[in-house]
Amino acid sequence: MMQEVSEEYLRNAVLTATSEHLVLMLYDGAIRFARKARQALERRDFETSCEALLRAQRIVEELQAGLRSEVDPDLCRQMSSLYTFIVDRLIQANMKHEVTLIDEALQVLEHQRETWRLLLEKVRGTPLTTAPVGARAPVESTGLSIQV
Repeated sequence: MMQEVSEEYLRNAVLTATSEHLVLMLYDGAIRFARKARQALERRDFETSCEALLRAQRIVEELQAGLRSEVDPDLCRQMSSLYTFIVDRLIQANMKHEVTLIDEALQVLEHQRETWRLLLEKVRGTPLTTAPVGARAPVESTGLSIQV
């Protein structure tokens, strides 16, 4: 029952979020799964670690696929390189079972997430936590686009 409520809440949050907020949610998901993988790897639970790393990898690949090079080719090239680095670290961590590789991916993901949050706050002119849920901010110059 609680699982169903949680899934319904998440579904509604995704369906009502702005594309800018969806990017933040994707970062949160990638970070959450990378941390879960890290904890599982420390317990030597390779199956859980593998599953979580694959989920984090897919999220980062979705972020990479959402880049819009027609808006800002240089920025998108740089972001694509960062995403490729993160995915590579997640793959290597899965193959080698090394926590330090997850830590490297997490460091970049957490930095990117915080940068994105600050950008949204600056564009909106208000802290992200107090911005209206349905508010839309023009973030076209970031070169990112999320398709729902």
